[in-house]
Parts: sequence; C-alpha cells; structure tokens
Amino acid sequence: MQNLAPIALFVYNRPDHTRRTLKFLKENILADESRLFIFSDAAANPAEEEKVREVRELIKNTEGFKTVEILERKTNLGLANSIISGVSKLVQEYGKVIVLEDDLITSPYTLQYFNDALIKYERDEKVMHIGAYMYPLNTDKQNNLPETFFYRAATSWGWATWHRAWNNFEPDIEALSAQFDSKKIHEFSIENNMNFWKQMKDFKSGKNNSWAIRWYASIFLKGGLTLNPSQSLVNNIGHDGSGVHSGLNDIYNVVVNHKPVSYFPELIEEHPDAYLAIKHFLKNRKGSLLQRLVRYIKQKLNRN
Repeated sequence: MQNLAPIALFVYNRPDHTRRTLKFLKENILADESRLFIFSDAAANPAEEEKVREVRELIKNTEGFKTVEILERKTNLGLANSIISGVSKLVQEYGKVIVLEDDLITSPYTLQYFNDALIKYERDEKVMHIGAYMYPLNTDKQNNLPETFFYRAATSWGWATWHRAWNNFEPDIEALSAQFDSKKIHEFSIENNMNFWKQMKDFKSGKNNSWAIRWYASIFLKGGLTLNPSQSLVNNIGHDGSGVHSGLNDIYNVVVNHKPVSYFPELIEEHPDAYLAIKHFLKNRKGSLLQRLVRYIKQKLNRN
C-alpha cells in the first residue's frame, strides 16, 4: 500500500504499558511500511523523572517500522497540548495521521483499517474522524451491525484524521460552548446518556484538560461524522489507575477483533441502529446499584 499515514504515538511515564503497546503495534501487517513518530513528554515533577527516563530508554530500541523518529519534549506539555501539537505537526507535513497513546493494544489489522478508511474518505468533507475503539455493545445488537458505520461522537482510543478535518479543531472552549443551545446539548450528549456536556463544563472550570472533548465538539458543530468498527480494533489497558484520565474500572474493556475489516459504507450518514445500540450501552454501562458500589470500593482500595 502506497502513501501510508504516519503513526503518532504519545508516551509519558508508563514503561510497562508502552512496551505492550509497541509490541502489539509492531505486529500489525503494515507496521514495517509505516513511519512511527514517538512523542515523549517531559516529567511534570521530580517524582516522575525516573519513569520518564525508563520510557525514553525503552523507546530508543524501537524496531519493526519503516522509520522511527523520537521527539523528546524538554518541558512538560501535558497530554492535551502534546497531542494537539503532535497531530498538528504531522497533518501539516503528511496530510493525515494515525494517533495512539501508550496504553492501547491493537489488532494486527488496525493499521490496515485506518489506512483503508483514510484513503476511501479522503475527499468526503463530512467524514472527519476514524475511530478504532467500540464499546462492548450488547452481542445481539453488535452482530446485527455492519462491520463499520458512521456515528456522531469521536472516540479517542486509537483514531485517525486528515489535515482538512483537523483544520476545524477549535481549542477555545468559550468559542465552542457559545455555539450550543439546549437542543444541541441534548444531541451532543447522546440524549443525556453520556457526560459529554459535563466534560465541556469541567474543562471550562479547570477540572480536566481534555483535548478529546474539544475535538468531538468541533466535529459535532461542523456537522461531521466519525467512522467506527462494530467490533473494536483496540483495547485500553490503562484502566488500572495509571493513566492521566483513566480510573480503575472495566466498564469499557473489550476483546480486540483479530479479523481484517472489508466493509466501508458508501452512504455518509449516521447509522440509526448503531446509534441506538451505543445509546443503550451508555445508558446502562454503570450497571446495578450493587455493581456500582463494588466498583466504587475497588477504586477506593486502589487509591489507598
């Protein structure tokens, strides 16, 4: 395959997660033809310096790709600024990019999926984001969905985009928020079944520093769509309490699909059955009161 998208991998202070992420990424069938750019953020404080050094020693030995370029930050940018600047750099140079973080296990066909989709929808302005993760949907609902479909929200665990779409990214939360009315908030938050609007408000008040919620809001306000697989092509291994934004829970844990994706929709519109299946999952994802209590206790024990 010609003109493969570059891969941006963002790492920080988790050597074990980074090692596993690189292991599975290297097993992708297009890895040896792909350019890999590893963005290593600097330590935010002295307590993080040893782990950051360990990660940097690990990534120096990365093999199995067409080229490997390591970009070590001299100061701590934080995850959001690191991703925004890294993605901006690569789409400016290559016109497209595949984005991964240091806690994602990929299928052997994840890079194939990304590159096929990037080529197919390159000129479709409405398609703004390609996601590789999909929630653990109800099995019957999942089996009745096509291999891939369009949906409004953008998942951040393994994704890809083009320069023409990233140009619409609005980092200013005030500029984004001003464009929402009650109807848009309802639609944006999947009929109030997901806390997307709360994430927007939390960013405004300094409670999070999410690039992802601003990216989804940018897509949503432009009337854009995201392509997604019905069977997840990545799994997040960071829900062990080690991540910047990931707590300890298994709500979103999935089995990675180890088959190639062969179907991509021609009709560029949100798939109604996929939307309903995702809405159902989001509405019921936290389980019963007992299940929530058990999860809460586990999280408290992990913090202690």
